[in-house]
Amino acid sequence: MRILFVGDIVGRAGRAALLERLPAIRESHAPDVVIVNGENAAGGFGLTQAIADQFFGAGVHLITMGNHVWDQRELVAHIEREPRILRPLNMMPGTPGRGLAEIRDAQGRNVVVLQVIGRLFMGLYDDPFRALEAALQRYVLGGNASAILVDVHAEATSEKMAIGHFLDGRVSAVVGTHTHVPTNDARVLAGGTAYISDVGMTGDYDSVIGMEKTGSIRRWRSQVPGPRLEPARGEATFCAVLIDTEDESGRARHITPLIEGGQLTARRPEA
Repeated sequence: MRILFVGDIVGRAGRAALLERLPAIRESHAPDVVIVNGENAAGGFGLTQAIADQFFGAGVHLITMGNHVWDQRELVAHIEREPRILRPLNMMPGTPGRGLAEIRDAQGRNVVVLQVIGRLFMGLYDDPFRALEAALQRYVLGGNASAILVDVHAEATSEKMAIGHFLDGRVSAVVGTHTHVPTNDARVLAGGTAYISDVGMTGDYDSVIGMEKTGSIRRWRSQVPGPRLEPARGEATFCAVLIDTEDESGRARHITPLIEGGQLTARRPEA
């Protein structure tokens, strides 16, 4: 199985990059499942139903979120009706939505996707390790789950790596999101779990993590509140990873970054 995971979509530039590039990427690399992180897709803050529907119409199977999940108030109600949008699993009990989904590829294979949010520098959330342990009790990789992917939306690489090693051999892939900078540590861990600390954002890198430079610099230089930050609108870089798994075991064979367009050096795996 081949899974395409696309890093945090930031604003209009990120949406355009996804919608323009995804058809050709699907044609050339033939992913069985497409997952994107969409928590910054609506003006850099959250996700709307209309944008989510655009992504689904373009061939996205599932959207993960993160700490900006409730920035667009309409999503509070919509996420209850839309099982293809995930918020972090380890939010407080009673929070709307879900942190786990099962999706089927064209061959009917069951793909389990979970998202957790980190606690270091992120806020008050339940323990992601405990939440994952409990959720994974009912799944056997290579059994009732052909593949299992975990999106770790966290600030600290140490926390992401710890989760990666904690799940090694039990899931197909652990992919990091949130910091908007692609890391150079994509690899398959000893137990067969693909890992990367951060996939990077799909957005304009002539920016401060996707936001317009002037306003971002002003925030760092003054304690006086300024205007709301706006996403940069130049050409976006499309940042993703392709994960190939073994059919029988569900463990990863390869994880390969895919970077196109904008200001970053391109990385295009062989088809």
